[in-house]
Amino acid sequence: MSVRTEPQSFNPFTKRDSPTDLLSTFINAKLVRINRATEELEPWLAQRWTRSDDGTRYTVTLRPGVTFADGHPFTADDVVFTFNVLYDERSRNVLADALRPGGQPLTVSAIDSHTVVITFPEPFAPGLRLLDILPILPRHRLEAAFRAGTFADAWGLGTPLDRITGLGPFTLAEYVPGQRTVLTKNPRYFRRDERGVALPYLDRVTIEIVTDQNAELLRLEAGDLDLTASEVRPEDFAPLRRAAEGGRAQLFDLGVGYDVNGFWINLTPGGLAGSGTGGRPAAPDRREAWVQRTELRHAISLAVNRQAFADAVYLGAGEPVFGPVTAANRKWFSTAVPQTPHDPAQAQALLASIGLVDRNGDRLLDDPEGKTARLTMLTQKGRTALERGAAVIRDEVAKLGLTIDVVTLDGAALIQRFLSARDFDAVYFSVLMSSTDPALNGDFWMSTGYAHVWRLHQRTPATSWEREIDELMKRQMRSFDETERKAAFDRVQALFAEQLPMVHFVAPKVFAAASARVTNLTPALSRPQLLWSPDTIAVTH
Repeated sequence: MSVRTEPQSFNPFTKRDSPTDLLSTFINAKLVRINRATEELEPWLAQRWTRSDDGTRYTVTLRPGVTFADGHPFTADDVVFTFNVLYDERSRNVLADALRPGGQPLTVSAIDSHTVVITFPEPFAPGLRLLDILPILPRHRLEAAFRAGTFADAWGLGTPLDRITGLGPFTLAEYVPGQRTVLTKNPRYFRRDERGVALPYLDRVTIEIVTDQNAELLRLEAGDLDLTASEVRPEDFAPLRRAAEGGRAQLFDLGVGYDVNGFWINLTPGGLAGSGTGGRPAAPDRREAWVQRTELRHAISLAVNRQAFADAVYLGAGEPVFGPVTAANRKWFSTAVPQTPHDPAQAQALLASIGLVDRNGDRLLDDPEGKTARLTMLTQKGRTALERGAAVIRDEVAKLGLTIDVVTLDGAALIQRFLSARDFDAVYFSVLMSSTDPALNGDFWMSTGYAHVWRLHQRTPATSWEREIDELMKRQMRSFDETERKAAFDRVQALFAEQLPMVHFVAPKVFAAASARVTNLTPALSRPQLLWSPDTIAVTH
């Protein structure tokens, strides 16, 4: 199988890029799992649980007889240890924000070796669904690093593979930087199928790094690849359909997706500037006076013809969208979100209102200081939809005289750049939601969140609208009344549309493909569409 970029770490607590997260799905296991095909919550390492009447206390019974891949028994101590790491500030944990309902940590205690009590700080509607993103760590392997305050550096890519162990269906066997990761079957994995056959079915998985999507397509058609971690590009649909009709591949049309690529501007004060001498921040970029204005983002939204965007980027296989929640998420999508028209005249007027006008007749907008109005947009190299989308945005705003330069970076470098919150103007990239339930995407919606990418590292809300969204999301998370939850999130979507910290244009239809020899696939709309349940995938020989 293939991925676009190599993982940033073997430690899913310190990095949240897609390859690292995918590896964790193979290597680790969670207390509970959300079935991506049915959206139902399933017991996993947890065998069963009960909930208190007030909805805050869960008593969880763990599966007996489970061991880590290295043979060490799994107990309640590993669960408690995982939560201790999760909330420890020294660990630089990327999962913690999403696991603080109401902004407060969960309290976890062991009753005996196979029973834990998980207490929420307040009622939390999704309950244990929150834990779907939390892999359980081996205390016996990582406690020393945790106590020494070095957990943030543990299980980096240079770690000897035999020192890494988990509760998942596979173990790390080989890692060649920039080329591949090889996984082998975990013979101690706890799951069996309905016939009693030990899982996983596969003995070996090789994850190759294929940065070029054209090369990936050719290898998939030829049978050199069995699966890809990413969905199929629209332009690859026709050749893959021919391959499917010829019995060489399988092709799945999953409909319009949950996830949509977004454009955002760096709203961090001083964030447009890089580093100065001696590692000190450089002087603020004077362009912030107009680059960070709400009017600019609305002007860009108005300037882009979304149907033309769908045709150019997705060959028509997509639907215009006006926010991060798509119509595929039927339960939570708000039909009241305004649908921004394609209106270049209104866009031009908005730009003029913040002082961006052509002052010298060269058909290029100038800022209030008389300099050409120009910003740089980063996107990921080798991902066609991102490269094409960035080009469409650039070309559409160029018709108004606004200059956007597109710079492509490899995935790891791009993520590192925007997570630093410095030295960039704008980004066009995919920020994925971890769940269809907005309460489980607090890291995106809440001002302190790790995925609040337009203005990271906030300790308190920087704006009144972010403060209101924080309060609405807390209300949405606490209530067990579905009508109240929906009303609160509708208001969140309305505020997001008003302030537009991230601009969305088109939600693509999702296609997934596999070689003809792969069996037991359970396609799902959310990523990774074919790989979310790796222990049940099989191949014919």
